[in-house]
Amino acid sequence: MHPHRPARRPPTWLTALGAISVGGLTAVQARMNGGLGSESGDGILAAFVSFSSGLLILVILAPLGRGTRGSIRRLSAGIRARSIPSWMLLGGLAGAFTTMSQGVTVGLLGVSLFTVGVVAGQTVGGLVLDRAGYGPAGVVPITMRRVSGGALALIAVGVGLAGEALSVPWWMLALPFLAGAGVAWQQATNGRLRQRVESAFAATFVNFAGGTLVLGILTAVHMAIVGSPETMPSNPWLYLGGATGVVYIFLSAGLVRYTGVLLLGLGSVVGLLGASLVLDLTWPTGAPLNVPRALIAVALALVAVVVVVMPRRRRRR
Repeated sequence: MHPHRPARRPPTWLTALGAISVGGLTAVQARMNGGLGSESGDGILAAFVSFSSGLLILVILAPLGRGTRGSIRRLSAGIRARSIPSWMLLGGLAGAFTTMSQGVTVGLLGVSLFTVGVVAGQTVGGLVLDRAGYGPAGVVPITMRRVSGGALALIAVGVGLAGEALSVPWWMLALPFLAGAGVAWQQATNGRLRQRVESAFAATFVNFAGGTLVLGILTAVHMAIVGSPETMPSNPWLYLGGATGVVYIFLSAGLVRYTGVLLLGLGSVVGLLGASLVLDLTWPTGAPLNVPRALIAVALALVAVVVVVMPRRRRRR
């Protein structure tokens, strides 16, 4: 028996596919939370609804499995013993900021423009965090291959925007950019917590608990100042942002120790762009869509991921 034998590393193609799925779910959540925020007229309330519903799902799931109960006990014991640093518990702050950014800006920018800012922030944030060794994968050198992959990702989103007429101030893209950098930090932080407590569920639970607390306070203050919305949207799909967030945060917390922060972000680029295209076709927001240009952007982003995951060719002696 080898109780401390490390888990077998999954195939690279499988972890890359998981990273792509994280991005696709992120785009779906952005559309849901953006629609809820624009139709209710309150993006902060929309973010709170999304996070609190996700937390409710986790509370229901926690006692149903032996593994989840054990992970929560390890988490509580680690917090009481202070063996888990306080900064590992702050991933929910970035998640709350991202969700709030969705509710505030997606209704004005659309999913595609929001995606551009997020992708740029993730790419820059992923390079910096990997080089600093912040993620659970440790220090990841900034090689020419990784820089090339990040540059291709930025080119991909640039192609997706080419020719679009921006009807909003340029500074509005700063909010999605900061959200993207926050996503990279959140993924790394949740990955470190997942590594410490040996449970992606516990890391996801901490993320939603912290985010719900922060957004609850902000919503209470905001509603005390401006009042509550007169009506809330009746479309039930707009209220599933929390459930979607549970799935992709759980995935990212488990994946980042294998992929590193940058690869997880680049895989998300492919999912974000591909899902944005599908959403624009099936759940349009009224923004113009150039399908050939969007397909080229997705293809370039896919090449970017391949460049990063492609094994380095060994030199012959």
